[in-house]
Amino acid sequence: MTETVPSRARETTRVVNTEVKRQDSREKLLGKTRYAGDFDVAGQLYARLVRSPLPSARIVAKDATAALEVPGVVTVLFGEDVPNNEIPTNTAGIKGRPLPPSWVLATERVRYHGEPVALVVAENTRALAAAEALVEIEYDALPVVSDPESALESGSARVHEGGNLLSEWNIDRGDVDKVFAEAPIVVEGRYEAQVVDHAYLEPETGIGWLDDEGVINIKVSTQEIEHYRRIAHVVGLPDSKVRVQAPYLGGGFGGKEDMTVEPYIALAVQRTGRPVKMTWSRQESLTARAKRHPVRMSYRTAATEDGQLLAHDIDIVSDAGAYPLLSGFVLLYITLNAAGPYRCDNVRVRSRAAYTNNTPGSAFRGFGGMQPVLGYEAQIDKVADAAGRDRVEVRKRNAFKTGDRIPAGQPIETAVWLPQCIDAVMEAIGPRPEPSSPEHRVGLGLACNVQPYGRVAWMNDSASAWVGCERDGGVVVRCGVPDVGGGQVSSLAQIAAEVLGVPIENVTVHFGDSARTPLAGRTTATRQLYMSGNAVLSAARELRAQLVAGVAKATGCAEHDLTLAEGGVLTPEGVVPLAEVVAMCLANGVAINAMKTYFAPTAKPVTQLIDSERIVPDFTFGAHAAYIEVDTRTGEVRPLRYVAAHDVGRAINPLSVRGQIEGAVVQGLGYALSERIVYDEAVNLTGAFYQYAIPTAADCPEIEVKVLESGEGVGPFNARGIGEPPIGPCAATIASAVEDAVGARPTTLPMLAERVLKCVDEGGRA
Repeated sequence: MTETVPSRARETTRVVNTEVKRQDSREKLLGKTRYAGDFDVAGQLYARLVRSPLPSARIVAKDATAALEVPGVVTVLFGEDVPNNEIPTNTAGIKGRPLPPSWVLATERVRYHGEPVALVVAENTRALAAAEALVEIEYDALPVVSDPESALESGSARVHEGGNLLSEWNIDRGDVDKVFAEAPIVVEGRYEAQVVDHAYLEPETGIGWLDDEGVINIKVSTQEIEHYRRIAHVVGLPDSKVRVQAPYLGGGFGGKEDMTVEPYIALAVQRTGRPVKMTWSRQESLTARAKRHPVRMSYRTAATEDGQLLAHDIDIVSDAGAYPLLSGFVLLYITLNAAGPYRCDNVRVRSRAAYTNNTPGSAFRGFGGMQPVLGYEAQIDKVADAAGRDRVEVRKRNAFKTGDRIPAGQPIETAVWLPQCIDAVMEAIGPRPEPSSPEHRVGLGLACNVQPYGRVAWMNDSASAWVGCERDGGVVVRCGVPDVGGGQVSSLAQIAAEVLGVPIENVTVHFGDSARTPLAGRTTATRQLYMSGNAVLSAARELRAQLVAGVAKATGCAEHDLTLAEGGVLTPEGVVPLAEVVAMCLANGVAINAMKTYFAPTAKPVTQLIDSERIVPDFTFGAHAAYIEVDTRTGEVRPLRYVAAHDVGRAINPLSVRGQIEGAVVQGLGYALSERIVYDEAVNLTGAFYQYAIPTAADCPEIEVKVLESGEGVGPFNARGIGEPPIGPCAATIASAVEDAVGARPTTLPMLAERVLKCVDEGGRA
């Protein structure tokens, strides 16, 4: 069930803000969509990686002689065979301290279990498997660093020569110590979030080939076609000699933001001159793909006797794993979000990311906004309880308002509908269900969050789009956006159809091709609707002006008397079909296409001590509520009903918004209750889905979505980003509900049965 709550004043639209079928929906429902792994090329070879079985070791010797003797094996490559084996790091670290690179293929040392060491290329998968087992790598085991807090202690073994501290961010606003010394209420808590995998349906996969111009073409499941530059660097070619195409993705969630199979396919194509396909097994993906960062958080919070927040003192340690990847930026977002969606004038945050020999951490849906929700929502509940006040009212009282500054210094410039979101979920959640037996307890949970959308301001982010008309009146959009399953392409079609007055069925979108579509940046950070949407909006508006000018020239009508509607230009004498409009424009020297680039607001980079007027473009706020049932005999938690409300500014397609929120809730429930990667001294023990408990349809409750529309986002038609924000509150909502049911709150994720049973014992409500 979905309900849309609009702002008081809203612009009338025809296609935007309506529930239209996504352009990819029919093919996906029928199983006809072709993903990257569905493409084959005649004469293709197959490639596979040889990975390290150890998490920390020196490579002593390598020998591919036996592997090369297997019939059908074409080549075996080591790091020494790679033109540029070093992959530069692009993340935020410590000023003045160089960040270590990662490697296409490790040459001297491995730093995590599953790190690639060799690349095998063969005629068929049987030869590939046989050869992989025969590549001989001799290792000399080194000390293992598996705990991030221990990694930061003096005397710890070093993962990298420069030490184990990757990055540190701090906030210091107000006089925290003075406030704590005088505050009538002080509450404390320690919280821990686990390692989880993206668990997308489509594993990492792609195919590459050489075209007639000597360009390496790679059709790949990726969130960033602009990796073509990095791929070109690896193989030692000019950027123009690599082309990346991204068909529809079968899931990304941040896991395909970094390169996966791309450099290995390019190397194999370059070495053999033949088409090469690579698909990682599920075991490879679970074992060695970058994960969500595990985080440990210590909170102290001060408040007045009636529950007004006065101060936070927060310490955060994140496990970055073996290589930097995007850990510095994730930690930045964790720091920005550490105090939540509530006003507080005195805030101290110290956040550090440590290298370990665990699987590297990198981007994951929620990108630093998810982990701290577990902490700050528990703290506000503790404040409310200590003050003897209602938890709902304490949240609403402390909620940000437009014009307030986040602890890092940036003012909030758009509407804050957090109280409205809270009211929406509390009204919709309904009466408390009866427990199913005397041994069961039912609890109600509530949690809120804030999540930025768009990239940090000093990235100088931009996105380009081309919009044009065909001679038959069709509309074409070209934009390099990768569509990860969130309806990115369909949203662009809606925007173009709205501005140009044509049915959405008349709009064709070409997307995700580094050589054939204007570049639009990566599909991450909930940025594509904001960035590419604004680019398409700008290009479509310019094209609209050109079409009106062309008709005005041809007919003598004043431009202000002409509008685009009903599939053409509406004149005082009637509608001129778009095909005729195109002919008029061409006859009068008026262009029938337009290309525009949208530039996000920019600012100087923040320093380690964060205090800036502009860090991110804007924020999305939301609130979730849920009923759960706890079996006090087993510790099993069963969600009964779930309501999620978010202010989306304006929903371009309410159906897609609902899908984003419902999907995020399901993913968030897995994070809350069951999903985790298990390590034994940095050896990943989770190699299959039977060891990794993803929620099924049977595990999920009824999910009701409340779409609020304040009309004040910074995206096209005042939309806000909604891809990531809904995953944030889920774990805190369930933790709150467990506490309501049994009297004690889980503080470590996931909330496994044995951990909930401890809460049952502590709460005394068995």
